[in-house]
Amino acid sequence: MSETDSPKPSTIDPEDFRNVLGHFPTGVTIVSGMHGDEPVGFTIGSFTSVSLDPPMVGFLPQTNSSTWDSMAMGGAFCVNVLSRDQADLCWRFAKSDNESERYDGVKWHAGPTGSPIIDRAVAWIDCQVEQVYEMGDHYFVLGRVVALEADADHDGNGPFPLLFFKGTLGGFESEG
Repeated sequence: MSETDSPKPSTIDPEDFRNVLGHFPTGVTIVSGMHGDEPVGFTIGSFTSVSLDPPMVGFLPQTNSSTWDSMAMGGAFCVNVLSRDQADLCWRFAKSDNESERYDGVKWHAGPTGSPIIDRAVAWIDCQVEQVYEMGDHYFVLGRVVALEADADHDGNGPFPLLFFKGTLGGFESEG
């Protein structure tokens, strides 16, 4: 690689980057797993579908996340898509240094991989870890879907999702 081909250092201000990307609304999830017999999990907005065949999804935890470190050992995770009635869980699972209290009073049951499925989530996607890639200050965790479900109470009217936009939480109503 010649000197002219080398990557240029970024001139993008991190605050500007965060502000501009905050204009892209995202769903709010809690990615959960087990550390031994204890449930662990954290709020993740950077969740995405990756492949239909085979079914795969991904998310991006920070490389310095102690929650991801504990969860990674189990080789599985569950993505819980939060409803707009679960905003309190979003903030609780987003805080650091409260790992031992995150599940206090939270109703959940084990999915097929053993990962926690949070009751009343809009949807859940249970996965085995396929690959983990380091990308800057985050990992990209690729998971192979082993089970999934929507409409937690099976009434045909699933709850509405929780959205994150410009630093705030809100709901979603379909326009047609």
